[in-house]
Amino acid sequence: MRLSRLALVVTVALCAGACSRNGGPFGPMAYQATGQRVAYAQPAPTYATQAYGYAYQTPTAIPETPYTLDAGDKLRIVVFGQEGLTASYAVDANGNIQMPLIGSVPARGMTTHQLAGTVTAALKQGYIREPQVAVEVEAYRPFFILGEVAFPGQYPYVANMTVETAIAIAGGYSPRAKRGGAELARPYGGQIVKGNVPMYTQVRPGDTITVSERWL
Repeated sequence: MRLSRLALVVTVALCAGACSRNGGPFGPMAYQATGQRVAYAQPAPTYATQAYGYAYQTPTAIPETPYTLDAGDKLRIVVFGQEGLTASYAVDANGNIQMPLIGSVPARGMTTHQLAGTVTAALKQGYIREPQVAVEVEAYRPFFILGEVAFPGQYPYVANMTVETAIAIAGGYSPRAKRGGAELARPYGGQIVKGNVPMYTQVRPGDTITVSERWL
């Protein structure tokens, strides 16, 4: 009887070990009733940052792509040899800039290099034979911080800003804040991509940071 019980315990332990290696019933591989092997979707890998006693998960990667222009950016456009065209231009609410001779030029979603190419092509249309154009960002559009910070709202962008810097600019955490990270929303490919990110994440102009409330 004792040997039978021991054999039963060993069998259960082996089965539990195999189940845990396969991730249990929701593991990476499982079997349907028909015996067909199927793959189950798995959550993305997470990286936890421990701060102030609260663990914050970062399951979503925010894309790092070349900076693209949008409303609120202020640009310095130089057309070499053309002082009347060389000036500062603001990207308006429609995502355009207004230039002499060529009028409205779309800028939203473009890099500075792409915009320089667009302006060059427009000036070639009967205005300047071989225009040489350079575009740089003179002042970036603001970022936004919402949720459990002392002073939520819109703030001027600061170079090399991180989530931690942005929270400090907004007066720090409120007493109810979930510390150690935040949600970041970023325009990308015509959509808004959101993800939970750690404190060292680089912030870009136009990003929206949301600090959640903790429930403990």
